[in-house]
Formats: sequence, structure tokens, C-alpha cells
Amino acid sequence: MAIAHNLGFPRIGARRELKRLVEDYWAERINLERLEEGGRVLRRHHWKLQLQAGMFRLPVGDFSWYDQVLDHSLMFGVIPRRFGDVSPDLVTLFRMARGRAPGTPDARACEMTKWFDTNYHYLVPEFEPGVEFRLSPERLYAELEEARAVSNDLKVVLIGPLTYLWLGKAVDPEFDRLRFLPRLLELYQELLRGLAARGVHWVQMDEPALVTELPQDWWSAGQNAYQALAGQGVRLLLATYFGGLGERLQDVLELPVDGWHLDRVRGADMMEPVHAALGPEKVVSMGVIDGRNIWRADLQTLSVSLRGCAEQLKDRLWLAPSCSLLHVPVDLGLEKELPDELRSWMAFAVQKLRELRVLAAVLPGGTRVLSGGGREAAAAEITTSAAVAAARHTADFSQDTEVREQCSMVQESMARRTSTYAKRSQLQRARLGLPALPTTTIGSFPQTPEIRRARSARKSGMLSKESYREGMQEHIRRAIEEQERLGLDVLVHGEAERNDMVEYFGELLQGFAITQAGWVQSYGSRCVKPPIIHGDVSRPRPMTVEWIRYAQEQTSKPVKGMLTGPLTILSWSFPRADLKRSEICTQIALALRKEVQDLEEAGVRIIQIDEPAFREGLPLRRSQWPAYLEWATRCFRLASSGVADETQIHTHMCYSEFNDIIEALVDLDADVITIETARSNMELLEAFSRFQYPNELGPGVYDIHAPLVPEEEHMMSLLRKAAEHISAERLWVNPDCGLKTRAWRETRAALHNMVRAAHRLRAELGLT
Repeated sequence: MAIAHNLGFPRIGARRELKRLVEDYWAERINLERLEEGGRVLRRHHWKLQLQAGMFRLPVGDFSWYDQVLDHSLMFGVIPRRFGDVSPDLVTLFRMARGRAPGTPDARACEMTKWFDTNYHYLVPEFEPGVEFRLSPERLYAELEEARAVSNDLKVVLIGPLTYLWLGKAVDPEFDRLRFLPRLLELYQELLRGLAARGVHWVQMDEPALVTELPQDWWSAGQNAYQALAGQGVRLLLATYFGGLGERLQDVLELPVDGWHLDRVRGADMMEPVHAALGPEKVVSMGVIDGRNIWRADLQTLSVSLRGCAEQLKDRLWLAPSCSLLHVPVDLGLEKELPDELRSWMAFAVQKLRELRVLAAVLPGGTRVLSGGGREAAAAEITTSAAVAAARHTADFSQDTEVREQCSMVQESMARRTSTYAKRSQLQRARLGLPALPTTTIGSFPQTPEIRRARSARKSGMLSKESYREGMQEHIRRAIEEQERLGLDVLVHGEAERNDMVEYFGELLQGFAITQAGWVQSYGSRCVKPPIIHGDVSRPRPMTVEWIRYAQEQTSKPVKGMLTGPLTILSWSFPRADLKRSEICTQIALALRKEVQDLEEAGVRIIQIDEPAFREGLPLRRSQWPAYLEWATRCFRLASSGVADETQIHTHMCYSEFNDIIEALVDLDADVITIETARSNMELLEAFSRFQYPNELGPGVYDIHAPLVPEEEHMMSLLRKAAEHISAERLWVNPDCGLKTRAWRETRAALHNMVRAAHRLRAELGLT
């Protein structure tokens, strides 16, 4: 029979147990021993969940305290010298991730960027000249022994050597990372032999880099790598996901491994070539359940399409999610407030595992008994899934003819500002009267326990709407006062009323649903609850105008209106599956366009439309970029272009590689773009400099993802570097990102230093 297995389970816990553990440790409320014990309890619970769901080959190594790429850096000794001669332990892991751990000196944290085209962030490996790779697998070995207390049917999950190198950076940009591959392969060989000696039969080698259009030298290196890894005493399952393999499929199938995992959700055209190429001892794992969305699968359609494959391969056919379930919430069973019909359409991680088990049970040879019945019960679930899939696409509450008519009437002129940036900038400078190197923040200020308690009380009905409004206005007033004391030039209202930059808008837009416990890890202990787009999107009423108007009444300085952009709302939600992404994004853009116009009518002179997901939304294959960039930039302009020339439009992006998309950033035509550059030491500005980016730019000088207060001199050095790339009259001064995760004490200190650095550079450049 076909067997069901899982590539990886959400590590955070259904109730964010991991988040609470690590944050308690960081705050020194628990010690390292209690942290480790909490991790063991959580891992054991997750293995048992998967075993009870009928999974074979339980994954070991998919758990991480912060990030799986960072785990591999420690395991292979890739620890930057600035952290000193340290052990590859949890303390070092947290220092590399955050710049700080209890009882250790501070250091600059490692860079962070997006894991392929997801909203998950990983810590970038730094390959310094002369790096001494050394293997430290003790933590992985310990987890392997823990798992054996639950099951002996295990597989170890590793990031493959090609993907690990591909995701890293050479500190010397002239240095070829592939020169590190031979030494790295020696460590992988040693690790595989060590796993074999501990009774491991299968190792899942994750190589999502193979679905990208790798350069030929990288592809050739990958072929050589797997020749070297063969014959180490374990069977290798080469796992590719996030897309199909395209023209490389046949080459991948010729690699000397024992099986392949293929993403059938995003690469459905791979079935026939695989059947033809599969040898008699090889296995194929089909990623048939979407690991990146929350909709139930149409198991009836899947069972029909897989029947022939199951008859041919029998137990050499493995069924799996398309990728690790890291990207979906843990358990739909915790959702008690979603409408019954909408809830019936969904499957979170636990439910997706049951889908796999049901699918395996109804395929030829499937005889395992399910809880609540055998094959008959499974067949009934198959029939139900088909009915649910049909209902999801035809439900009345998901259709809005007025929205679709508005989308069909969009004219190209609606997606262009009236005048060029050169003309607009003169009008805006005259209207705003800002100094050179204007200082601002990205939007949010610390979300204090007091703010969270008020939001919770309002949600539970214990606080009236009026009392809640008054409380939030008080927090806004305090934020304005703080910014005026600090001497910032362009202020923000602080977003006290917002739980999350996407969830907040999902609560207010028609066509969205919000979960109670649908948490997904974004990075480290940072979790988000992506809204669910189930219908056509519209804006029933203004969403932010009341708060921004109140903030502007408290000061004579300009206060930015703060919105999340259409692409980011789409990308950081779970989208419906019956419309193209471009169509959903257009609906969101039209809704935001009305909000932008209402803000302008309320007297707001600067409106920021954040698009941190712009770069991550790029397809992994470069040949598909032009189509994406065309509709993505068009949607941003559609949202932002319905205002007068005098109104200044900002956008913000973080943790993105801009080199390849700089022309698209120009096409956005935002008057000001603020970006993350603090962790990368302003390296990202080289792209803007080479391309001679024409509009205004705010490179971040304060890394808000680390609990450190950057010194004034450090900020000065970053600003001087920025001034080498961007002319001072077009340069803004700001943090990397919003400040909601920081505490007020460190925020005040950091912004004080930032403002002083800006004043000093003005004087240094003679701009005062």
C-alpha cells in the first residue's frame, strides 16, 4: 500500500508554546535547563500527534529553537568571528539570531531574509575566508534518541548541502561559495555515517534550491555532491518543494539517491516522467496535500489521479504534504468561532495529516483501519471532500458582483500618478517644509502589556467600544508626545489599535475571516495569524482615518497615514484558490485606494503603504518574473495613485534582495521607499546606487529585530555609507522596520541616538 509521511511539523505548538518558552528564557524567567525540558515535551507531543495520525517515517530534525538554517550553521561550525571562540550551543544560537543571550556580551546579529517565496525568515549563513568547518551533531543525535521513545520508524531531516550554500553569503563578495562545498561534503558524509551507526535508515535531504533556475556551475556542483553522498550507509530521500523542476526533472531523477519528494501541488506536470524513470528499488514521495494553504484537498480527484501510480509502485509510493507544514497553523480543532460552513472547507496541519492517511487508505492496497471505521469511513470522507471543494467555489457569501464589476472597469490611467516624481517632489517639499535628512519611524511603537490587555478586554466584551477608543487615543497621544520630545520630523500614530499589520486589515475588509489560534511562525518567537481570504474583497467603511486624524490633531508636524499594501495583505494571508493571485490583489488594491483617498481628504499629507512582501512574492523561476512584476507593481500604483501631486506616498520593504528588481521598484513610483539595511551594513544600497534610483530613499540604521540599542557612532557610520550611494537631498533617516516588538526603554534610547546622528550628518554635510 501507499504510505503516508510528513516532511516537517509546525514547531511553535498549537498554543505558541515555543514562543513562550524562548521568551521566558530571554527574559531570564526560566533557566536553560527548563527551556530544554520544555522543548523535549513539545517535540514528544508533536511526534505523538503525527504517529496517531498514521504517519510513517516520523521526521526528526525539523524542530528548531529559532531557525533551521541557523541550526545547520551551528552544526557545521559556521559561526562568524565576531561572536568569539564559542561552543555551538543554544546560547550561541540566540546570540547569532538576536545579538544577545542571557549572560553574554552583545554582538551584531546575523542577517535575516525570506525562505524562498514564503513569509518565513531564516538567518543567513556567513562564509568568512578561512572558516573552519567542524561537525557538532550532538543536538541532532539527542533528538533522535528522544524520538525513539515514541517510534522506531524515523527519518532524519537535513537541509541539503547545495541549498545550504545557496542560501548563504560570502563575506568577501568576490569569493565563490562553491569553493566551500568539498569541505562541507566531508562533514555531510561524516554526519550520514554517524546517523547510520545510530540505526537511521532514511535521511530526508531538503533541496528546495533545485526548483529555482540555478546557474550551470551550481547544478554541476549539485550532481557531484550527491555522487559524493551516496553509499554512506543511509537511504537518501531528495526533497524538492515550492515548485516543479521544469527542464531539470530528468537530471534530478538520475541523481544517485534512493527516492525523491516532488511538489505535486506546484509541479503537477511531473507525474508521467517520474513513472518512466523510476528504478525498481526507488521510492517517490508525492507532495499531494498543499503545505502552504489551509483549504481541504479534493481527495476524490487526488485518489483517481493517483490510482495508477499506487497500483504500479505499491509501498514505494509515499504520500506527503507538498512541503513542511511549518507554513500552516497546527490544529483546526481550536477554532470555535469560524462559521461552520467556512470551517468545513479548511484543514490545518493535524487535519492535513488525516487527509494523507485517508488518501492512503482508499488507494489500491490500502487496508489500515482509520479511527471511526475502515475503508468505508475513508471512502465517505473522500466523497465529502469533493462536495466541500465544489461548495467552496460557489458559496453565495464568497461572491460579490459589484466588486467584480469594479475590477473589470479599472483603467490604466488609474494606476499612474498625475505628474512625474521630479515635479511632485518640489510640490511636496514646499508643502511639508521638512529639513534635509528627515527623521521618521516605520509605523508601529511598542505594543505594551497595557495595550494588549485593552485589546483582549474589548474582544471579550469586557471593555466598551467607547472606553477602548479612549484608551487607544491616550496611547496615540503619548506616542506623539514621545516623538516630539525625541525631535523626529515626520511622526506616526504608533498603531496601538493594531494587532498585526495584515490581520488588522483582514478584520475590517469584506471577504476575509480571522482565526482564534491560526498561528504561523514568521521568525524566531515572532508568530502571525494570517487572515483567510474566502471571498471577493471590499472595504465596507474607512479603516484607519479616525486614528490618523486624531494623531494629526495632536501635533503641527506631519503624521503619516499607515496602510499595509495590497500585495502584502495577499501574500501574508491564506488566499482563496479559485481566483488568480493577480485578481485577488486587484480587489484589495481597489479597497485600499478608497482608504488612501479618504486619508488625503482628512488632511493627511504623507501616506505610507507598506509592501514588505513585494520581493518574496517573486516566482522562484526567473522566467516567470516579468508577469508577476507587471501585476504586482500595477496593484501598488492602483492603490496609491488616486491622490494629488502634493500628497507624498511612502512604501516600506524589509529583508529583501533588491538587485534583481530595482527597475520594478522604480516602477512603483513611490515618492519615498524605506528599506532594511542595518544588518547588511548598507550593502543593499549598492543596487540603488548602480541603477541611480531617482526617488527618495530611507535606508534603515536601527536593527529593530535585535534587542540592542545601536550607538550613535554606529548609526553615523551607516549614514555616511548611505550618503555615498544616495544624494543627501533624497535621503531619509529611519529604523529598519516597525517597533512593536521592542520595549519603550530601548526604543527611546535608540531613536535618541538616531536623531542625533541625523543632526550631526546634516552639520557635517553643511545642510543645517
